[in-house]
Amino acid sequence: MKKLKNMIFLFLSLALLVSCDEETYEFGDITTPTNLEVTAEIVGQDADNPYGDGSGTVNFTATADDAISYRFSYDDSQDMAPLGTISYNFSDLGVNTYTLTVVAIGTAGTSTSTTIDVEVLATYSPPQDLLDALIGDGTKVWRIKSETAGHFGLGPVGGTVPSEWYGAGPDEKVGVGMYDDRFMFSADGTFTYITNNTNDEAGTDTSGTVFGRDGLISDLGSGGTVNGADVENLPYSDYTEDYVLIAPGGVETISLSGIGFISYYIGGSHTYEIYDRSVPNELVLRSTDGNGEFDWWFTITSEEEPDDVVTDYELVWSDEFEIDGAPDPANWNYNLGAGGWGNQEVQTYTDSAENVIVQDGVLKITAKADGNGGYTSARIKSEGLQEFTYGKVEISAKLPSAQGTWPALWMLGANFSEVSWPYCGEIDIMEQTGWDKNTSLGTFHWFDNGTNANASYGETIAVANASSEFHLYTLEWDETELKIFLDGNLIVTLANNDDFPFNADFFFIMNIAMGGTLGGDIDPAFTEDTMEVDYIRVYQ
Repeated sequence: MKKLKNMIFLFLSLALLVSCDEETYEFGDITTPTNLEVTAEIVGQDADNPYGDGSGTVNFTATADDAISYRFSYDDSQDMAPLGTISYNFSDLGVNTYTLTVVAIGTAGTSTSTTIDVEVLATYSPPQDLLDALIGDGTKVWRIKSETAGHFGLGPVGGTVPSEWYGAGPDEKVGVGMYDDRFMFSADGTFTYITNNTNDEAGTDTSGTVFGRDGLISDLGSGGTVNGADVENLPYSDYTEDYVLIAPGGVETISLSGIGFISYYIGGSHTYEIYDRSVPNELVLRSTDGNGEFDWWFTITSEEEPDDVVTDYELVWSDEFEIDGAPDPANWNYNLGAGGWGNQEVQTYTDSAENVIVQDGVLKITAKADGNGGYTSARIKSEGLQEFTYGKVEISAKLPSAQGTWPALWMLGANFSEVSWPYCGEIDIMEQTGWDKNTSLGTFHWFDNGTNANASYGETIAVANASSEFHLYTLEWDETELKIFLDGNLIVTLANNDDFPFNADFFFIMNIAMGGTLGGDIDPAFTEDTMEVDYIRVYQ
């Protein structure tokens, strides 16, 4: 924290000291902030409660002309607030007066400061069972519970379903700077964060890396690897902050001082609501990020990491496509016809051997130009024949390469004919667009009762030779989560729950569409192209 707070002053000192004969460096206009004003909103304050509602929470807002950032100082804590807003939670019981120093920072490190006094009531005294859970006999060491589905995730602000929109699968975030972190809550109110618990065997080594949200984790410094909206393995050393237990609105909450955070840096108020502590040695926490964009969910545990768990699967069904001719009628039937199939597709599906055949140990689905400006193809399905709930699915396939082809290996809920799509649910183990043959998509679709609308969640992965080599497309599915892989590399994880349709039988579909929403423009010179499937296997 000291490094952060002194950074701007170090920059100023260096800029003023360094010069040379040939060049002159200028800051431009150097303007000292003026008209610094600070207001304090004591939460719950009214005529009957002049010192607030007893939560001890105060929201501060600072404004000044020509200020580019603000620094708030209280006790030994100093916090930067670029927008001039910050919240503090004061926990000394009774009515107490607290003094904050606020600094408005201008160009080239110029500054103006003032102080503000607030009288605040704090009435919350954490129950003994909460203290026992958090600190035990004096100090407890916690970690993210990486071995469970949904140990880290996100959802809507104010949502009540943990990791509603995304939940990480077991050990999904290995190697990003999260799972080797440890955090200690102590009876003296200190919060100690170890950024790498694996490098202290030869003595104390405070170096490590952390994981966080791009655009917010810059509060800690620079570095790391940007991966989508995340920054992985940003170098950061062990640190100590303070914590207090508060209960705004009756919700038990951990409030961390300074830059204190848990597992994934999201900025914000650095407060973590305790959503659930019913499981011994486990806390489910929720916090809103600094963008006000998502609520982030964390399941932490004070138990040691378990030994690796191996799941044993047994093969329960497969089609190895070893008998030449039409696909085995015990396993497959057909969708036939045209009409766009809800996606503006332009092919007509047939059961002709020209479009679908088992030959030379593989299933071949071929899309063809019909010579009259149209296209034929095939779509086979296991509906009513081979349907499964949960398990592991493996499909070995080689995909078409032609522009405009849209191959898919996917599943629909067996109640499709009764409830229709998307209420039945859809699992896209593999889709490939007509314009990008070097990317594979894994996606889930369902109807979201909370928003009363169609919902989907998916991710992509690069694959260089999908059209020239066989690759393994895999689904692992149980009551807690669904995970899609390509050649053993995780593409996407969806945390399952009782409200989703993914807890009943599904059937398989294999097809090549032409054009449409994911097929796009078809190569004018297209004649035909084929998807080959070596096998499909289901394990449970």
